[in-house]
Amino acid sequence: MSAARTHFHTISLIGMPGVGKSTVGVILAKLIGLEFADTDLAIQSREGLTLQQIINGQGHMRLREIEEEVLLEVPLERRVVATGGSVVYSDAIMQRLLAAGPVVYLSADVQTLQSRVAANPERGIASDKGQTFEDIYNERTPLYEHYATHRVDAVSGSADAVALLIVQALHA
Repeated sequence: MSAARTHFHTISLIGMPGVGKSTVGVILAKLIGLEFADTDLAIQSREGLTLQQIINGQGHMRLREIEEEVLLEVPLERRVVATGGSVVYSDAIMQRLLAAGPVVYLSADVQTLQSRVAANPERGIASDKGQTFEDIYNERTPLYEHYATHRVDAVSGSADAVALLIVQALHA
């Protein structure tokens, strides 16, 4: 595995819910010898609530505020960071992630994402109740593309294959 090691100290993964940031992130961290941090889990741990419970009780904008607080505090050094899908609404977070290392946008088509999210409807997507999943996708995609230093197709193979594609992209 030493050939897969990278000189980056922090790699952040961004993308829509259901794209595989957490799954791929764990594999990537193992491949390159970094720790793994899932910011959605950090939010849930801090608040003692699931993301969906936060949205239901306090609203999606409060979830985004909490996400910003957590991501401005969480240690980034020597980590692969799987972020929440709404992280791109905070320029402060994105500037911190970019200063720490590469930001990889895991991209996928809206149909694939919708089918993955449908399998877990209580995953806590921070959005206005009136928005469809496709609306959210269309709103966020330009933001992901704007902030990303690298883009990797997240549906081009297994999670292991996607992690290897990220390693290749970072060394290109």
